[in-house]
Amino acid sequence: MGHGGNVIDELMTDHREVEELFGKIEGLPSGHKDRKMYADQVTMELVRHSVAEEAYLYPAVREHVAGGDALADKELEDHAGAEQIMKDLEGCEADDPQFDLLVGRLMSEIREHVADEENNLFPRLRSACPADALDDLGDKVRTAKKTAPTRPHPSAPDKPPANKMLAPGVGMIDRMRDALSGRGKHG
Repeated sequence: MGHGGNVIDELMTDHREVEELFGKIEGLPSGHKDRKMYADQVTMELVRHSVAEEAYLYPAVREHVAGGDALADKELEDHAGAEQIMKDLEGCEADDPQFDLLVGRLMSEIREHVADEENNLFPRLRSACPADALDDLGDKVRTAKKTAPTRPHPSAPDKPPANKMLAPGVGMIDRMRDALSGRGKHG
């Protein structure tokens, strides 16, 4: 993740990458060990994406879009639900009876969230926010994803300024854990 372009283009590219990973999970039989590897990759991408949205996208929605507070609050609620599913999924192997149920719930929630952002939130932000501000937000989101956590932390703050202060430190710890365990690496 880290593609270039304005914030909307950046986040939509992230959405396509996550959907591609979902397709890889769906293409494997239940219990296949690679389903866990792809689920870990999905979690890493979604957590980084969510942290960046919470730090920069949703504050911009609150500032520029009419009714933005309610929109941002709904998106944060969606994130909290998905993060709890990812936390539960973290403790499951691919052959765990809960794995397929949790992955199915995560895919369903994320697909609904993506459709809502792309069909509702993004068009409203694009029409309400100046193009140079959208470009600047794209740069900020790309920077945030580089230092963001890679594991779900459901109890962590999701609004500025606390989320912006804590995310880089938590992200460094998560990336060290990932490197030591090999999490997120292809088979």
